[in-house]
Amino acid sequence: MRFLQRSNLPIIQQRYEKLSVIISRDYDLIVIGGGIVGVASAREILQRHPYLRVAIVEKEAKLAAHQSGHNSGVIHAGIYYKPGTLKAKLCVEGLHLTYAYLDKKKIPYKKCGKLIVATDNDEVKRLLDLYERGKKNNVPHLTLLHSEDEIQKIEPFCQGLKALWSPETGIVDWAQVTQHYAMDFKTAGGDIFCNYKVQQFTETKGEKIAAYPITIHGGRNHQILLTKNVLACGGLQSDLLAEKTGCPREPRIIPFRGEYLLLAKEKQHMIKGNIYPVPDPRFPFLGVHFTPRMDGSVWLGPNAVLAFKREGYKWSDVNIFELIDALRYPGFIKLASKNFGFGLKEIIKSAFINLQMKDLQKFIPEITEYDVCRGPAGVRAQALSLTGELVDDFVFDHGAGRSPLAKRILHCRNAPSPGATSSLAIAKMVADKVELEFGIGNKHCNRTINLG
Repeated sequence: MRFLQRSNLPIIQQRYEKLSVIISRDYDLIVIGGGIVGVASAREILQRHPYLRVAIVEKEAKLAAHQSGHNSGVIHAGIYYKPGTLKAKLCVEGLHLTYAYLDKKKIPYKKCGKLIVATDNDEVKRLLDLYERGKKNNVPHLTLLHSEDEIQKIEPFCQGLKALWSPETGIVDWAQVTQHYAMDFKTAGGDIFCNYKVQQFTETKGEKIAAYPITIHGGRNHQILLTKNVLACGGLQSDLLAEKTGCPREPRIIPFRGEYLLLAKEKQHMIKGNIYPVPDPRFPFLGVHFTPRMDGSVWLGPNAVLAFKREGYKWSDVNIFELIDALRYPGFIKLASKNFGFGLKEIIKSAFINLQMKDLQKFIPEITEYDVCRGPAGVRAQALSLTGELVDDFVFDHGAGRSPLAKRILHCRNAPSPGATSSLAIAKMVADKVELEFGIGNKHCNRTINLG
């Protein structure tokens, strides 16, 4: 197990989170969205092109306020994804880039590994297929365990027939990683503006229209920013941002909340690393798992229920307009109809903790309902097609027409899981896309700086 000393994160935060009053400036590129993908992409672009004036705008008071700061904290190794796909390539590449970055920046992490455990014969068949998939994806040091004795050498309290052991899987605080990306970006000369919610895009009026054709309106005091180009990485708001520039709403973002349970301190010693189920292809989500955290706690879950608000972390968080918008979407209606039984069970299990224990006890029988309590939750921005299919690939989009709003605003509408693990690799792909779409680098010397 690898553990590094905690870095001085509050100092990093102080460098930009108070920049909510915006001085009027003009930019070559503005990145909308302060999640891990947006910040990593801005960092990569500025590293390649240090002469550019680049800013990040974020509607919340801090970066990584939603998906990037509300997740299980796992560094994934790339086992699950179809060989040859972009997701598989980016995850394995991102794994290696992430560990190198964490070591260089001395960000604390634990390489505690992951077991994917089969508990019946049907799961064993799927596990063997998963093993072949992992090998084709070049997942490092992936091992097939053939018996419960082998499983219990790694997880003494876990039961199962067979398992996959991924020693390179780890855990980290992804919000803290995002802060370090942001510090790199600031050090290179980038600006970060929090408390800036984008309200509108318009064509610039007056003498600056030729140099800076896009005007962004937003912030608490309706500040405006002028820019040549825009990259939108809006996460839970990505389809709404796209619609502001003439893009269709599809694929629509449907928010699904994942609720976790917390394991009692007296039982935390029973979990050494990540313990995952074998995915069931009949259902759209992975299922409950055991996840140790950097602070020593252990999370159990998550489930998957419709959030009644795009950023709704509990049942009482309701936005009636967003809820009706989701429920009326044909893609959601088709998804819900196809998975009605699964969805109903998830809702019931959300209400009654004891009903969640059956899934957990398949792996650790000694854990009971008296050993858990309700914990945190995250909301996943699930892109959904009109036909009710979960969009499992990257989606980039421009607005319609010939206006600057169409030509110079690029939307990253879907960056599928595992976005955090893949963030540095995704950033390289997004930077390539930005260079191609906006012609960045064609007229200037491509001097690259090293931000770590």
